Amino acid sequence: MKLYLFTIFCILSHCAFAQNSGAIKGSVGDHTSGANLRYTTISVLRAKDSTLVKFTRAGENGTFNISGIQKGKLFLLVTYPGYADYVEQFNLDSSKKDIDFGRIKLTLKATLLADVIIKGKAAAIKIKGDTTEFTASAYQIQPNSKVEDLLKQLPGIQIDKDGKITAQGQKVNKVLVDGEEFFGDDPTLVTKNIRADMVDKVQLFDKKSDQATFTGIDDGKKEKTINIKLKEDKKNGYFGKLDIGGATDKFYQAQSMFNAFKKKQKFSAYGTLGNTGKIGLGWEDNSKYGAGDNIQFQDGGNIFISSNGDDPLDSYNGQYNGEGIPVARTGGLHYDTKWNSDKESINTNYKIGSLAVDGTKSTLSQNNLPSGIINSNSDLAFDSYMFRQKLDATYQVKLDSTSTIKVSADGTAKNGDSHKSYTGSSFSNNLLLNNTSRQVSNDNHDKIFNSNLFWTKKLKKIGRTLSLNVNQAYKESESTGFLKSEIEFFNAKTVPDSIQLIDQYKTNQIKSSVFSTNLAYTEPLTKSLSLILNYGFGLSNSSANRKSFNRSPDGKYSSLDPLYSNNYKLDQVSNLAGAILNFKKNKSIINFGTKIASVNFDQQDVINNSSFKRTFINWNPQASYQYKFSQQKNLRVSYLGNTTQPNIDQIQPVRVNTDPLNIQIGNPDLKSSFNNKIDINYNSYKVLSGQSIYFGGGYNFTSDAIVSSVDTDPTGKSVYKSINLTDHQTSNYYLYSGASRKLNADELYGSVNFNSNGRIYYSYINGSLNKTNSNSYSGQLSISKYKEKKYESRLAFGPTYTTGQSSLQKSVNDNGWGLNGEAYFTIYLPGKFEVGSDVSYEHRSKTQSFNSDFNLVLLNARISKKFLKSEGLKFSLSANDLLNQNVGFNRNANGNMITQTSYTTIKRYFMASITWDFNKMGGGSAKK
Repeated sequence: MKLYLFTIFCILSHCAFAQNSGAIKGSVGDHTSGANLRYTTISVLRAKDSTLVKFTRAGENGTFNISGIQKGKLFLLVTYPGYADYVEQFNLDSSKKDIDFGRIKLTLKATLLADVIIKGKAAAIKIKGDTTEFTASAYQIQPNSKVEDLLKQLPGIQIDKDGKITAQGQKVNKVLVDGEEFFGDDPTLVTKNIRADMVDKVQLFDKKSDQATFTGIDDGKKEKTINIKLKEDKKNGYFGKLDIGGATDKFYQAQSMFNAFKKKQKFSAYGTLGNTGKIGLGWEDNSKYGAGDNIQFQDGGNIFISSNGDDPLDSYNGQYNGEGIPVARTGGLHYDTKWNSDKESINTNYKIGSLAVDGTKSTLSQNNLPSGIINSNSDLAFDSYMFRQKLDATYQVKLDSTSTIKVSADGTAKNGDSHKSYTGSSFSNNLLLNNTSRQVSNDNHDKIFNSNLFWTKKLKKIGRTLSLNVNQAYKESESTGFLKSEIEFFNAKTVPDSIQLIDQYKTNQIKSSVFSTNLAYTEPLTKSLSLILNYGFGLSNSSANRKSFNRSPDGKYSSLDPLYSNNYKLDQVSNLAGAILNFKKNKSIINFGTKIASVNFDQQDVINNSSFKRTFINWNPQASYQYKFSQQKNLRVSYLGNTTQPNIDQIQPVRVNTDPLNIQIGNPDLKSSFNNKIDINYNSYKVLSGQSIYFGGGYNFTSDAIVSSVDTDPTGKSVYKSINLTDHQTSNYYLYSGASRKLNADELYGSVNFNSNGRIYYSYINGSLNKTNSNSYSGQLSISKYKEKKYESRLAFGPTYTTGQSSLQKSVNDNGWGLNGEAYFTIYLPGKFEVGSDVSYEHRSKTQSFNSDFNLVLLNARISKKFLKSEGLKFSLSANDLLNQNVGFNRNANGNMITQTSYTTIKRYFMASITWDFNKMGGGSAKK
């Protein structure tokens, strides 16, 4: 009886197990010859964590059979020495207990040049060399969804609520369409506007520099890039969208985009209008085409006139950084095409736009002196406007199988004006030192032109190459403005002692022309070792004519002020030579060498008929080591040294009295400093688990550093001069690390990161050496989940801790804790409804320098309804800053100065908007 019951139990157990298990079978052969691959390793892995479930080896005839596999989402991994691994995702459930994979054909690695093929419904993922390729048809694409919705489904890619893309632990700054730039470097113009159903492939790779791509020698310059390859039948037709919204408190925004594709031709146009700060506010290349006019030295010795915050007339640079209320109007046109069997191509863009910003800003500052502390407060009201047009074009031609020419040019015209009004006071031991009132206005006109020619030639010997890069840059800037300042100084009894009045009209005329070339030759010395030789020539001509006129008794500005007027001409000739060795063998790449530049600099003072000449040598040694554990895991260590020459403002500055309480003077005895920079970074990514691990850091230290020497008198007036630091080294560091992975098979991702940076800086305050040590530490945990057309959400939070200590005031520091957090969700409801919300939290605790906490909660919400069969029409209601708490806030420590600022910014409003997407691609009917 017991034997009978045991037999019944075993049969029932086997039946229950059989109902929860399944089997797979198939055969393995060579992709080219078709020959059976015997004894191939066959593994079954659990999809959610890549753990091994079962494995076997193929038989003599290449066949395999595995039974007793638990149901669920799984991966089949097929490996054979010398061949690329094969992986296919599959599901075992009640409807599909047994799966026949048929004939699996493996490809030799030497032929494929790939490590892994992952096959889903349509070869979902392929890894070819450094490129990960996703097949769009293997993922869910809903009607009217955009590229952004497709990217959110791809393993290893995350997109936050603002459209920022992170791939394999790194930020993506560039999104291409069929390998071509689309309106420059703004990824959201692609991800938020091109339809997902037009996409054939999504390619993710590290884009190398033009020089490295041509020579095949890795120079370490890479940028994480996504390329959207369109379906051939989706390259004919048109599509676009129109979005318009109005809100309370006179807020509004509108956006439109139209795209017309015809085979290899693409035409696009867009326009934006709004004052919400969310669209069309930034020019991505502003740093390259700034509006300022100070003279600086480039690496290699070239001198150019560029922008920074010390413009004598406070010219507006056309950027919006969250301060004030903006009104933006932008538009653009794009066209690109290829012809002559793709041997020739052109890509051109035209952008036009204006940005007006007005607001207020309050600043509290603490100036640490050997004798005590000066506390200051200031209030700023500003009103700025910039209008800008830019046209650029790139033409590329493949002359033959060995040579190409790439020509690019761009031109920019800018007009702007700004008005700023300052008031402020300074105190020492609660005693009033001074009161300030100042108004600065400015009107500027800029013209900019840049051109570049890049010629490449592959010579007969493999690896032997020759390339020439020629650049020409021209800029012309004219500005006029007024400075009106009144400063009242007080004595020790806080009784008015004196008043300084300034009433001036100022004119600036700046011109700059820079011509530079670089000739590069590569020679393969052995199969593993290559030599790169460089020679560069530079010629720079600049002029700066600045005049200040005091107001005469008759009310006219006709009296020239020679102290704040000057007319300089600068001529420079530079010669650069370099030699770099590159060793590449197996998984290692070693790169080392140096560049040396000889620079002759001649500055002429036209007004005083004097000349200042300087000849110097710049030395730039470099070395790097890179080890590629696999295509998705690498380690890189690099060193870079460079000589930094003092710039003309430090040696012989142009006197500026825009801020009469802070005056800069020159030091002709300055000598060069030498900076050493060491960096390390590691990145690892696993396709099966979606796991990404990365860490890195850097350390910089400078010998003979050029630092500031400040003399502040009892009235609060400071005079600045640059000097060399001989007995100490300035230094700074940064550290970052993080990890993320898919936590289960339901698209739940988790990540953790840690960041730290610090700085040791020296300065002289009233003759006493001041050491400033500042550090910042932060960490964050986050989880996110996305399910196509169901929901998406993210939660992230973490602490911060900052330290700031000045050696002159050891009893006072700026140490304090903080906490940052954010969360958002979107739920797709029946009836084509969507609801969502996002919230962010920021906390800054009080410090010894600032005796108040700062807390900010920003809560936004939205609800929308889609209409039409194509879901191409959407009506939305949204609320910005529901709690009405938004206020600009920032704390900063720099040298002996600690500042805290607050400023006006966009606050609560309620908006209603309507969005219409239209599409007629591939010869189909319009979807409206």
